[in-house]
Amino acid sequence: MPMYRLEDVASLEPDGIWVNVEYNSFYKEHKISTEDFLLALPKEFPITYISSPDISFLKSIGGKLKGNTKLILRSLWENATEPTLLKSYGDIMKDLSIIKPFASGILVPRHFIWPTNKDEYLLPSTSLVKDAHALGLEVYAAGFANDIFTSYNYSYDPAAEYLQFIDNPDFSVDGVLSDFTPTASGAIACLAHTKGNALLPIAKPLLATEDGERPLIITHNGASGVFSGCTDLAYQQAVRDGADILDCSVRMTKDGVAFCLGSADLTTSTTAATTFMAKVVTVSEIQNKSGIFSFDLSWSEIQTLKPELNGPYAQAGLKRNPAAKNAGKFWSLSEFLDFAKTSNVSGVLIEIEDAPYLATRGLGVVDAISSALVNASYDKESHQQRVLIQSDDSSVLSVFKKFPKFERVFVIDPVISDASKPSIDEIKGFAHTVMVSRGALVRAHGFFLTGFNDMLVGKIHDANLTLHVGVLKNEFMNIGFDYFADPMVEIATYYMGLVCDGIVTEFPATAAAYFRSPCSDLTKNMSYSILGANPGGLEKMVPLGALPPALPPAPVLEPADVIDPPLPPVAVSSPPESTPKGDEDASAASSNAANCLLVAGIAAFLYLSSH
Repeated sequence: MPMYRLEDVASLEPDGIWVNVEYNSFYKEHKISTEDFLLALPKEFPITYISSPDISFLKSIGGKLKGNTKLILRSLWENATEPTLLKSYGDIMKDLSIIKPFASGILVPRHFIWPTNKDEYLLPSTSLVKDAHALGLEVYAAGFANDIFTSYNYSYDPAAEYLQFIDNPDFSVDGVLSDFTPTASGAIACLAHTKGNALLPIAKPLLATEDGERPLIITHNGASGVFSGCTDLAYQQAVRDGADILDCSVRMTKDGVAFCLGSADLTTSTTAATTFMAKVVTVSEIQNKSGIFSFDLSWSEIQTLKPELNGPYAQAGLKRNPAAKNAGKFWSLSEFLDFAKTSNVSGVLIEIEDAPYLATRGLGVVDAISSALVNASYDKESHQQRVLIQSDDSSVLSVFKKFPKFERVFVIDPVISDASKPSIDEIKGFAHTVMVSRGALVRAHGFFLTGFNDMLVGKIHDANLTLHVGVLKNEFMNIGFDYFADPMVEIATYYMGLVCDGIVTEFPATAAAYFRSPCSDLTKNMSYSILGANPGGLEKMVPLGALPPALPPAPVLEPADVIDPPLPPVAVSSPPESTPKGDEDASAASSNAANCLLVAGIAAFLYLSSH
């Protein structure tokens, strides 16, 4: 795309144009007058602001301008020297009275207003905005972008950062300079002053979402974007953030205690690797790499572990709340249910994985969950909270048919392009809801969205099944380019564009903020809204050959992919421990090595005895 001239910008007929003259002294050295250029512009050019870091330029042009154009002093970094006064911009911002005679306001880096400490957490705001407003100066904050690192306080939600500048009890800036203006506009028009708003009403259970209703906000290991997943802190944060459904992925200890954790492999989210390395094993039925598994430790041993918060993009520098890296404690399933019962949530989601393998270890995870729910009275018709049982195993879900009150959610793990009618009919026999990954609903090519899978959505809804999608994460590296690095646009896409009935997210605060906004209510005729993505729009701009090769089409779901064999009976006694660090060949190799050492030892003993 060619570079734009000022005339090209004016041809777009904007309400106003902000002209920034960054290097006036450079132009003067080359006998080019920016003043003459600006003063000669046609009157119909809507130049509403002129900014510059050069005070002499602003003073000079200020006496020659006609009309209502405002002059703004742009501050560079604190230690940079302003060429007229030969003072640092940091010092000039401490003496705003010298600016008032020649400028209407200031444009400053955002950290001048909300500084951060060395660990990238917010410090108290400075008095800059109040001081400037007291003198009649406007304040504009610069440096906003959705795809750069910001303070951990914002949890990778760019809208939250804008709100910090325009929706706090002490002050509001007069404008922001952003690389992603739709996000800034959405924050101002849709999200400001909505924290006390009620969320849109949830769609009725087991009925497709209609206008004026919203999908469920379902957590993924609690608010795991803020605290370590499945800890007390993550669940408490999720309630504060406005989640509807708290989830617990149930794991089993070797002594039969059911508890909440995102993975059976403890090395992914706990400090197990520092204390239980002797427990490293390979369990091919669970995963294709070694790990330390919950079913090889007792509950008392699990309780000695600390959580470990590891974001999916930590190696790329996008850590999650490092100050709370090891904060929180893990809950048993009964503790989780007791907390949920007394919390302001609509219900719980219990996820069950690896039930057939656990049965071979003498661990009945289905029975443990059933008992815990009954003991907590979740099976009673009088209990107001919903219970969702989620699994990728049809036999597991079929067991819970004996609890008519419970809603059964079938997880389709692989990305699919479609589902045959017989497969949908099979799912209807044991589930009320289908949970799919994002890739099943939105097609992409090299991070560019190419289309929606409306056909799959339609088949699921036509079968009177509800649809959940996930897992959503706020980090911009997890978001397709067409979402403009804005997680709220992705939420709007699944809500408005694909009409999903549940959104599974690690950052429930972002989803709740969107559904508190009047812009999310499709029954209102808002002049501005936060819209979903338009697939294909950006891909058309990519030069030929710049995109990676297209992936082969995803498979179509068939009945054989849906129906699982019956659950095996729970073994009376546990089988031998899993093979450490490998398979039987590794054990045989170890045995052979031991025999070799024994022979060598005997030979050495005989040699020493004879000498």
